Amino acid sequence: MKEARPQPPILRQKKNHLPDDIVLDILARLPVKSLLRFRCVRKSWYFRITSPNFMSTHLNMLLCHNQGYVIRMPTINLDNQDLKVSCDSTFDGISEFKIPFSFQSGLAFLVGSCNGLLCFSDFRLQNSLINNVFFGFNDVYLWNPSIRKFKKLPDTCLGQLHLAKLGFAHHSQKNDYKVVRISRPFTQPMPPPEAEVYTLSSDSWKRVGISWRPNVVFYKFSCVKPFPLVSGHLHWMLDMIEEGGGQETRYVEMILSFDVNSEKFKELPLPDDHSFKNGKSLTSVKEKLALAKFEQQPHGMLCCVWVMREYGVCESWNKLCVVPVVTHTCFIGFTKYGSLLIQKKTQEICSLEDKYVLIDPETLYEKETSIQAIHPLVIATYMENLALLDGANVISY
Repeated sequence: MKEARPQPPILRQKKNHLPDDIVLDILARLPVKSLLRFRCVRKSWYFRITSPNFMSTHLNMLLCHNQGYVIRMPTINLDNQDLKVSCDSTFDGISEFKIPFSFQSGLAFLVGSCNGLLCFSDFRLQNSLINNVFFGFNDVYLWNPSIRKFKKLPDTCLGQLHLAKLGFAHHSQKNDYKVVRISRPFTQPMPPPEAEVYTLSSDSWKRVGISWRPNVVFYKFSCVKPFPLVSGHLHWMLDMIEEGGGQETRYVEMILSFDVNSEKFKELPLPDDHSFKNGKSLTSVKEKLALAKFEQQPHGMLCCVWVMREYGVCESWNKLCVVPVVTHTCFIGFTKYGSLLIQKKTQEICSLEDKYVLIDPETLYEKETSIQAIHPLVIATYMENLALLDGANVISY
């Protein structure tokens, strides 16, 4: 009987070797911090982890197991203030991040959050040609706190910026990110706005056109909160004044929508309700476009929330809930699980005595949170992500 010969070292190595597809599947399920360390294991792992295909696979895996975290900060944040990460269902604090960059104005405005990548702009007061004070958004940053990297976006391609509004979106079809900036000139009569789009993969801005109503003599953007991204579209709320042929004027409200894929603007209809002048906020709830408005009634104030059940269909607007609120109430937003977060103020100005309350839209059951804040808050979803791991003009800290 012949004695079995030992296997050569190369064969033993192949026998214990995991196929590449299994290795990639394991890596795609790991948290971001582990992947950052594993880039140093070998050169092939480094290139795999930093490749766009792997980043896309890892993001999809994270989205399937998203545990529901949010960041919260004042609507207008001082550079030296922290962002707080909280559990979406209770708002109990988990961690804090300090903004690693600063603005000339000393104020930071959260444009939006997409898959854990945050977009910030400065909040600067400037003087217009007609001596009115308005807000200008010039410097723009993208920041990924989970990998401690950020980048400053190139300068605008619009020339001189006037009153500008920004939106931040994830282009899911290409796993790319875009920033949309709309600039409103201050001249009389008021011309249509100008718009530009920044794409992260190309690291550049480009002009895009806006189809505009012909008889608009005045318009303004409503709300200072981040504008919602729903069904691959960014949304802005506008108040407009139109002039007819006989010089009569009429007040018009509309939603301006931007398709992230086609990069085209269009109008969306509002609910068949003409009482939005007492205060309104465009938002989203459970991935549906929503509109919250306040109504003053003889017996008190009501917060009415409308939801567009089928995107782009006017007839699908339905009233989700009507919540009785005290006079000094601020709408904050909705959580991932559909709870409404409001700020109940004890007086017209904010104080530490104010209460932040979660409300179930179906039962109207209220649950007080542990949030303590002097200034009105803005909330946005948060998760770990590899975005900005490898790219041009990215700064580590």
